[in-house]
Amino acid sequence: MTADARPSRSHAPGPGQHVNRPALDPIAEARRQWELRHDAALPMEVVVRLFRAQQLALGHMNELLAPFGLTFARYEVLKLLAFSRTGRLPMGKMGERLMVHPTSVTSAVNRLEAQGLVERVPGDHDRRTTLAVLTEAGRELVDRATDALVADGFGMSDLSDEGMRELAGGLERLCEELEGASTGS
Repeated sequence: MTADARPSRSHAPGPGQHVNRPALDPIAEARRQWELRHDAALPMEVVVRLFRAQQLALGHMNELLAPFGLTFARYEVLKLLAFSRTGRLPMGKMGERLMVHPTSVTSAVNRLEAQGLVERVPGDHDRRTTLAVLTEAGRELVDRATDALVADGFGMSDLSDEGMRELAGGLERLCEELEGASTGS
């Protein structure tokens, strides 16, 4: 069939459809296929939907932060330093608080340092420890970036407060269960 002979398709979203959402839900289709071949279709669907939600949320945060020259990972480092009493933290402690691998912290701090937003200094009491220190430029930038995220509602403005509380509670319980399962408790 030639391009001229093909039926035309409207690319405008229909009622209840979002612009970025395909007409067919690929996750629902994966669940349908999974049910034909395997058990545990519902847990598989939950995990895949969690991953997809994380991708969408992170993509949205990164879009909002791009005008500030930040990614969400680098924003989190700046915000963690801004929340600290002195604007400085040991790099190892930052990894623990952000729940990421130390190399992720090092990578983010490298970028932030190159941007003049963070400095590295030796520890006050143990010179083997390296501290990340928020610069004044870093503090000003993270404040402006935070204002943009807050104004956007962190991409959650379509959810009611009750819906967000319910979702946060469910995710908290899930994290507790998964953390317990990974430690064998």
